[in-house]
Amino acid sequence: MAIPAAMTEEILTPEPPARPKLAYNHTPGRGPTILFLCGYASDMQGSKALHLEAWAKANGRAFLRFDYAGCGESEGNFEDETLATWRDDALRMIDDVVKGPVVLVGSSMGGWIMALIAKARPEVVAGMVGIAAAPDFTDWGFTMEQKLALLQHGRLEQPNDYGDTPTVTTRAFWASGEANRVLVQPIAWGGPVRLLQGQKDKEVPWEHAPRLAAAIRHLPADPRFNPHVRQLLHVSFKVAAKQGARYTDLLLAHRDIVGRQVTENLYQRHLRPLFAPQRGSVV
Repeated sequence: MAIPAAMTEEILTPEPPARPKLAYNHTPGRGPTILFLCGYASDMQGSKALHLEAWAKANGRAFLRFDYAGCGESEGNFEDETLATWRDDALRMIDDVVKGPVVLVGSSMGGWIMALIAKARPEVVAGMVGIAAAPDFTDWGFTMEQKLALLQHGRLEQPNDYGDTPTVTTRAFWASGEANRVLVQPIAWGGPVRLLQGQKDKEVPWEHAPRLAAAIRHLPADPRFNPHVRQLLHVSFKVAAKQGARYTDLLLAHRDIVGRQVTENLYQRHLRPLFAPQRGSVV
């Protein structure tokens, strides 16, 4: 009697669902592509994105702005998305559209995504600029009552200063943010970073800018590393915080002298060598 051959079972892994198609506007040009990363519930038609795009076009620089899934002109449902999926949307733009080095410009939540990209793909990030960057805001941006409401009800509606519809935060987004906090350990990336932050910002307290600066692990061996810039920024933060209006009044009273010193010391000695093309370099 013949013994039947052993039966084999093939285990098929289901394909993950396709991600929504993303709307974007890409301007070819020279140098690393400037990639603008929007804030929470924002889109690529915002004034900062358009202003920066106009500057890039006028200077022949490559630039890309896009909408996260569920935002603006992109496909998808806003409440289905999380911080991690929007990070992955930005990585898709780098991989599928830019296909080369980028200078990340992150506004508010975009500054958080900027830091996540630097951790995930440090080799493609040529520089970073944070505009009121808001990393880890799921931790510090909600009260304990709001966090409990998110956990209990799955979503939270808050007044929106920029429109008639409320700003919605989902439990999935909040949980994704808590799982992807970046200020809890050093960010191993060594390139040039500029953080722009207003001291009177109501949504992003200025104290988070030096926290982000401290989290970025600067590499002294990197030829672009300049410890004097970081020290100057730290000193200015401390003096401004202690002196308040007296500090700003003195700046206004002596603006001509301060302006000359800033141009010579910060711009000419430190900033310009990082971004201006050097003789014989290719940009």
